[in-house]
Amino acid sequence: MAYNASVRVWRGDDDGGALQEFSVEVNEGEVVLDVIHRLQATQVPDLAVRWNCKAGKCGSCSAEINGMPKLMCMTRMSTFDPSETITVTPLRTFPVIRDLVTDVSFNYEKAREVPSFTPPKDLQPGEYRMAQEDVNRSQEFRKCIECFLCQNTCHVVRDHEENKKAFAGPRYLMRQAELDMHPLDTLSRRPEQAHGDNGLGFCNITKCCTEVCPEHIKITDNALIPMKERAVDRKYDPVVWLGNKLFRR
Repeated sequence: MAYNASVRVWRGDDDGGALQEFSVEVNEGEVVLDVIHRLQATQVPDLAVRWNCKAGKCGSCSAEINGMPKLMCMTRMSTFDPSETITVTPLRTFPVIRDLVTDVSFNYEKAREVPSFTPPKDLQPGEYRMAQEDVNRSQEFRKCIECFLCQNTCHVVRDHEENKKAFAGPRYLMRQAELDMHPLDTLSRRPEQAHGDNGLGFCNITKCCTEVCPEHIKITDNALIPMKERAVDRKYDPVVWLGNKLFRR
């Protein structure tokens, strides 16, 4: 059954902006992105919004809905009371380009800081052989769709602009963990790099990144905490330190 919803959408650019309120038709089964598209088609043709797949797999339509970082295409209108005013704003951590579109280039800069997968030198493409049980742990992290909701909600960068230079954020610390747990990766210093170069020590494991992940990846428990444990072992455990010196892989 169709009804009209009250929707407040942030409009503006990097020079400033404000919330504007609209009344938009909502049909049964629709998501927030459908409403934004209808608003764009019927009332505000110059509304800027980033989207692609509309299936929760591209990560493009990230926004903050009633203050919570979410994918617009995966947030059903039926979860809100019809009388409720729904507020849609751009990701707060990144600079606004226009309306709901933000500049997320920070994330790509951090991606380039993570050393790539480093297989054994004598292993050629097509010769990789791994048991499923050996890749189960790191395979979870491959579900990441790079929506950057975890990056956006992490208070280390969200509330402290000065940390951005030294902190890669949960998405790329998780990437370090993924590769460190990969049975064929030979780069042995990933925990140290995650701690020294990517700012792993800034993370105080509040799990805010895990809470907003649309793929339900346990970022904190399965990636960040294990990497912290490995970094501490390498740096402070004398037995582990000696073992690494004697038996470097």
